[in-house]
Amino acid sequence: MRRLENKVCVITGAANGIGAAMAALFAREGARVVVADVDERRGTAVAAALPDALFVKADVSRSSDVDALFAATVERYGGLDVLVNNAISLTGDTTIVEEDEAVFDHTIAVCLKGPFLCTRRAIPLMEKRGGGSIVTMSSVNALLGVGETAYTAAKGGLISMMRLVAAEYGSRKIRSNMICPGTIETETCMSYWQQFPEGYRKLLDMYPLGRIGKPEEVAQYALFLASEESAFVTGAVCVVDGGLLAGRRFETA
Repeated sequence: MRRLENKVCVITGAANGIGAAMAALFAREGARVVVADVDERRGTAVAAALPDALFVKADVSRSSDVDALFAATVERYGGLDVLVNNAISLTGDTTIVEEDEAVFDHTIAVCLKGPFLCTRRAIPLMEKRGGGSIVTMSSVNALLGVGETAYTAAKGGLISMMRLVAAEYGSRKIRSNMICPGTIETETCMSYWQQFPEGYRKLLDMYPLGRIGKPEEVAQYALFLASEESAFVTGAVCVVDGGLLAGRRFETA
């Protein structure tokens, strides 16, 4: 039997990158996937390539969009079993002195407020199904100072908020876990690093495995946390980073 057979899964930020990889993998494992994103063209294409999937255009920083997202999910599939908080915003994020206030506000709204809005709508629906799984994408930025002020603040806040969700709703059979990916080979990521080939080589040197990750590798971990294989896992902060946080080999010569 497939690991998410007949499970209803909402994945935010699923029009590309890690989100699209999760949508494809979850669907192969039997899930009915709701692809949520602000990018209507790509989101529609992702959903169209999957069996029994639904695309909903949604800005997760807007409560009205989030309400409409979960209403559409219930109308189509009758409930909810899995939520993946994946939508992000990185545009213009920089050092704290140079950070524009509007950029900070927008990044926090998408990366922290968005999961808050989605999670509070998801939990009552999961309770009606007798439980569920919430997988939230944090980042190694939450655990190591590597840049992006607002993104780092939001991803650190997510860990605290979603661990609290694990503590408060575990008795209702709702699990909440976080994934902290390192640098992942998405279209957005690679289009940036193509401008800085020397910087990219230095980036690879930071990773003990000598490479950055692939979206599918993060998706596999999300699948484990979404499925019953992780039934005794909640409140966990799961690092998927190719050894980045472990450190670098010390060269003596």
